[in-house]
Amino acid sequence: MHRSLCLAALLSLAASTALASGFPVTVKSCDREVTFDAAPKRAVSHDINLTEMMLALDLTGHMAGYSGISGWYKMDDALRIRLGDLPELAPQQPTKEVLLGADADFLFAGWNYGMKVGGEVTPDTLAPFGIKVYELAESCIHIMKKDKSSMEDMYTDILNLGKIFGVEEKAETLVAGYKAEIAKAIAEVPANAPMPKVFVYDSGEDKPFTAGRYAMPTALIEAAGGKNIMDDVETSWTTVGWEGVIERNPDVVVIVDYGDVTAEQKADFMRHNPAFKDIPAVKNNRFVVLPYAEATPGPRNVEAVKALAAAFHPKAD
Repeated sequence: MHRSLCLAALLSLAASTALASGFPVTVKSCDREVTFDAAPKRAVSHDINLTEMMLALDLTGHMAGYSGISGWYKMDDALRIRLGDLPELAPQQPTKEVLLGADADFLFAGWNYGMKVGGEVTPDTLAPFGIKVYELAESCIHIMKKDKSSMEDMYTDILNLGKIFGVEEKAETLVAGYKAEIAKAIAEVPANAPMPKVFVYDSGEDKPFTAGRYAMPTALIEAAGGKNIMDDVETSWTTVGWEGVIERNPDVVVIVDYGDVTAEQKADFMRHNPAFKDIPAVKNNRFVVLPYAEATPGPRNVEAVKALAAAFHPKAD
């Protein structure tokens, strides 16, 4: 009897401790609900923007490493310092073998951000190994219907990571700060300011790779007071024809800066191609450059909105 009472007391204490720490928690990840009994201890993030969300929440102590940065981008000194001794487990795509070798218990990735439908690394393929997955909200369009891209996608990811790792208050403070910064930038735009038509030029010369309705730049452009000329294209990132770009006559071209072709080379391609000479953005040399980490969901979206708002609505001298 005495032993049973002791056991009951211990179980009650364990339950109380779990409740006090905020666990278990359940978050929505695309079309799944994922429950965490405790904060992950061996997390892996994929891609620079997702990794920067983890860093913004000071989660390096919960991480086994990251993937998908050095194989695609030149890492700046500030990011290298923030990553510290955290290892890059794979320069490009993570594999199941890499994640198991790192003893990972959590993966923060997205569809076409480290995971592919039917690929080796998915929530279903990792579940048997005890690796839980949280999917980048913007990327859910690849497996389900969702609303058009908005800043709420990024805010949702930050808040859900806050729940998963038991740092909800910090996540809420971050999101409130991001919203305040954007509101301040937008408040400086005149109420009667025209809404520029914007084309996002990621890459490609024969056919451009661009942002459709469900890609993050659509949200950034709208938050800054513009309109993505491809926001009726029912996908995320995709290839389109130059004819459609010319027909839609953009006022501004936003260039995503990453890869082997520089932003200046992309702009020069458009400047020197006779087919584009009558496009207002080209005639008026209105090119805006966004680094990859600003054009994809993450903390740097705030700087992107501020830069776009300033470019879309320049102040009179």
